[in-house]
Amino acid sequence: MVEVRALHGAELEAQLDGVAALRIAVFRDWPYLYDGSLDYERDYLATYRDNAGALLVGAFDGGRLVGASTSTLMEDHAAEFAAPFRDFHVPMTAILYGAESVLLPEYRGQGIGHRFFDLREAHARALGRSHVAFCSVLRLADHPARPATYRTNDAFWMGRGYAPLPGMLAEFSWRDVGDTAESVKPLQFWMRAL
Repeated sequence: MVEVRALHGAELEAQLDGVAALRIAVFRDWPYLYDGSLDYERDYLATYRDNAGALLVGAFDGGRLVGASTSTLMEDHAAEFAAPFRDFHVPMTAILYGAESVLLPEYRGQGIGHRFFDLREAHARALGRSHVAFCSVLRLADHPARPATYRTNDAFWMGRGYAPLPGMLAEFSWRDVGDTAESVKPLQFWMRAL
């Protein structure tokens, strides 16, 4: 039985190395192809440890972290992600940014993703936020690493009331598996009003 719960403060901090390991493992697969390192992850995740508005939703099988979903105030996240919202009709201070949801493959299809979104949206409401946004990487349809059986999460996200924001893209760099250097990737923003 997987337990899914919201973590803040010291509980959140205690799980950050587990979140780092999940990000490295899950994002290594398509479509992210992320060749991550624990040092980078620890530095990146420190922003959650030090932020009172941050949320970690953890999925636990016994005491083992098998999935995680993070959120923070849009204005507190990386500048690359906040930049597209500077001239947007919804102010950044009304948006909770859902940074990542990562779940080991053997735990998918059990409703855990819905719990991630339920708790993320409840956190946004508790903070007085009217919108939740996240983004997903865009890859070419004919990319050579794309698995033939790959299905996007678009139907799941739309079923939750999210829609892509036309023309709202972020750019972020990381090294793909098999590459020697980082490259810039476009990421599509999705959002819903609560």
